[in-house]
Amino acid sequence: MKIFPAIDIKDKKCVRLVKGDFDYKTEYEMSPVDQAGKYKDHGFRNLHIVDLDGSLTGETVNIDIIEEIVGKFDLNIEIGGGVRNFESIQKYTDAGVEKVILGSAAIKDKEFLKEACQKFSGKIALGLDAKDGYLCLSGWKENSNLKTLDFLKDVNDYGASRLIYTDINRDGMKMSPNFDETENVANNSNCPVIISGGVSSIDDIKKAKELGNKNIEGIIVGKAIYDGDIKLDELAKEIDA
Repeated sequence: MKIFPAIDIKDKKCVRLVKGDFDYKTEYEMSPVDQAGKYKDHGFRNLHIVDLDGSLTGETVNIDIIEEIVGKFDLNIEIGGGVRNFESIQKYTDAGVEKVILGSAAIKDKEFLKEACQKFSGKIALGLDAKDGYLCLSGWKENSNLKTLDFLKDVNDYGASRLIYTDINRDGMKMSPNFDETENVANNSNCPVIISGGVSSIDDIKKAKELGNKNIEGIIVGKAIYDGDIKLDELAKEIDA
């Protein structure tokens, strides 16, 4: 079970949102680079980064921060947030990230997802963010009217190398992930799945591991770290434990 501490970047700072809402934003003092260094010092090898500025603009706004993190620390980074064209994917892969996450752009244009998986083999992660079983788009402001599993069935053979499943109702709420629905997605996915949204305590990490689902690759931990509900020392004990 891979553990992905999270860094969300907005205006060069680490922030956390509640259910993706920019009106409910908490800023933290630690810079994204320093936070990445802190994770590295605790022995973490994987990192989940979202460029919230990119989500709003569709540009690789914080590419300089990503390049600095990649250059300083030997971490496997997955990065998402407003990636809408091949040029952005190329910039991130050139910067040395492990995976580039495609979300809204992939859902709106399945052909883009298919071509991206072909052009950047092994580098594309599909981000599926759902609310009550339906996929949401554009920073979770827009309901697609697409059922998660119906969309997954359509794109399952495209060649995505990872799927990140987020239950929006849980994200930033620290009320535990939606394990049942994540398992349902994992059981229907041709690629490994990452649990995202709602981690509240170290017990959630232990429960994820106890699921024993071979197609669940890892779990993302964000707000619970920043708010001190999960100490990095105790989380680090769960790495490959």
